[in-house]
Amino acid sequence: MKVGLYFGTFNPIHVGHLAIANHLVENSDLDQLWMVVTPLSPFKKKSSLLANHHRLEMVYKATENYDKIKPSDIEFKLPEPNYTVHTLAHLEEKYPKYEFSLIMGEDNLKGFHKWKNYESILENYHIYVYPRISEGVIEHRFKDHPKITRVNAPIMEISSTMIRNSIKEGKNIRPLLDSQVWQYIDEMNFYKK
Repeated sequence: MKVGLYFGTFNPIHVGHLAIANHLVENSDLDQLWMVVTPLSPFKKKSSLLANHHRLEMVYKATENYDKIKPSDIEFKLPEPNYTVHTLAHLEEKYPKYEFSLIMGEDNLKGFHKWKNYESILENYHIYVYPRISEGVIEHRFKDHPKITRVNAPIMEISSTMIRNSIKEGKNIRPLLDSQVWQYIDEMNFYKK
């Protein structure tokens, strides 16, 4: 089985994440796409994150009507900070019959050469890259790499930061969130302070 891994803090998960995930799983050779909720990215400050279980719950709520998209808490059980190369090794051990690929935006690919053991990841895994208007073309060093596939997915310039800021400012951002995710955020009073 071919599984795409879409890593993110999902703080919160929004319709942009879902549109990209659904497009990839429906328009590629992937059988499933796992939305891997990252407890702590080496590039993000933990203080701005909701608790792990809340972000995982939002991913569950957002994906429950998608047969091919699954939430994953695999990184919750691994040492922090989470490095993709360690997570991939853990997944290979746990699911030896699965073939894993990475999903990332052009913005992440731009800094991919800074990732821990990025050469090993590129050697062993396929990467699907979705477009971001703000990033332009793929970084030259990865332009024609055989393991990197640029996907003609919808361009979604929605960010979790923008959603959090809008909620804090009292703006209605319901169209940008799955209805169950919006309800959960509203009931829990998340992002209002």
